[in-house]
Amino acid sequence: MIKTLVLPIKAVKFPTTKFEGSNQLQYKERKMELNITRPDDWHLHLRDGELLEAVVPHSATHFGRGIVMPNLKPPVTTTAAAVAYRESILKALPSGSGFTPLMTLYLTDTTSPKEIKLARKSGVVFAVKLYPAGATTNSQDGVTDLFGKCLPVLEEMVEQNMPLLVHGEVTDPDVDVFDRENVFIDSVLQPLIKRLPQLKVVMEHITTMDAVKFVQSCEEGSVAATVTPQHLLLNRNALFQGGLQPHNYCLPVLKREIHRQALVSAVTSGSKRFFLGTDSAPHEKRRKECPCGCAGIYSAPVALSLYAKVFEEAGAIDKLEAFTSFNGPDFYGLPRNTSKTKLSRTSWKVPECFSFPFGDIIPMFAGEMLEWQSSSN
Repeated sequence: MIKTLVLPIKAVKFPTTKFEGSNQLQYKERKMELNITRPDDWHLHLRDGELLEAVVPHSATHFGRGIVMPNLKPPVTTTAAAVAYRESILKALPSGSGFTPLMTLYLTDTTSPKEIKLARKSGVVFAVKLYPAGATTNSQDGVTDLFGKCLPVLEEMVEQNMPLLVHGEVTDPDVDVFDRENVFIDSVLQPLIKRLPQLKVVMEHITTMDAVKFVQSCEEGSVAATVTPQHLLLNRNALFQGGLQPHNYCLPVLKREIHRQALVSAVTSGSKRFFLGTDSAPHEKRRKECPCGCAGIYSAPVALSLYAKVFEEAGAIDKLEAFTSFNGPDFYGLPRNTSKTKLSRTSWKVPECFSFPFGDIIPMFAGEMLEWQSSSN
């Protein structure tokens, strides 16, 4: 069993009345059922090849749409490549699936404004991803000169209303790994917003109190953030609980408990600035459990269950639907889903692993009991 450190958030008392609004809560003895608008995943890694075929059904089961990250080998740097990647995803979907992949381009120092125009006209590319070179998996082709070589592209993104999705960490080896998000905010994000205030920015997978404060300080509808289940439930102790835990290793790395609490407060506050982005990132078991293990947590099969856990324990279950289903499409200017997902408070055990001909994938909270299950209506 993969050991995780699950931190108590708040003692829960079940409500005795139904919430107003689109959430529909039903109580049968101590069983709770929650019907919400079908969620979307606004930060998702699907990989390609055999790995894509293995993992895409999990995301398609739980989410209506997904912003698909472009850090493949080679990266998805052109609209033509994004269109081709989208076709591969659609072919890998289970029969009858209504899941819609929303594609992104991988920003490089050589990306052209013309490519941004093509991306917008394609109707299938919805954002551009900024990876500082060397920041995470397959980021070696990322940006080295944002305010020089990339400035014309950023200006064209403003014209095309194309959001910039940011992996918010500096890669300077002299900066402590736990401080890289804070330094990025000060040295990159704040100057960027000041220079291009009309650029829509999503700070992806935020991990710190500082990031929460930064997003809250910006104009609503201009800067937003995705938040992952791992950063809401785990702090950095989870990397070492009972020995080194490679399946809890992700980038940005887990932070102190004070930062985890700040993230929980932000997402359960009802703020429209924060929305669901799992950063589900599958790797084969042997690539995680090795001398130089890959960063990434595979959360797609359990993410909705874990988000429900966070909101329930914070006494904010009535705010779950906005976080999972409304804030993301509203920020991107897309319609909300019309189908529903049912979340039932029913105990179930997470599989120890998912086995495929090419190897095993270990999910987040492998072998542990969760209290929420999701199903489409």
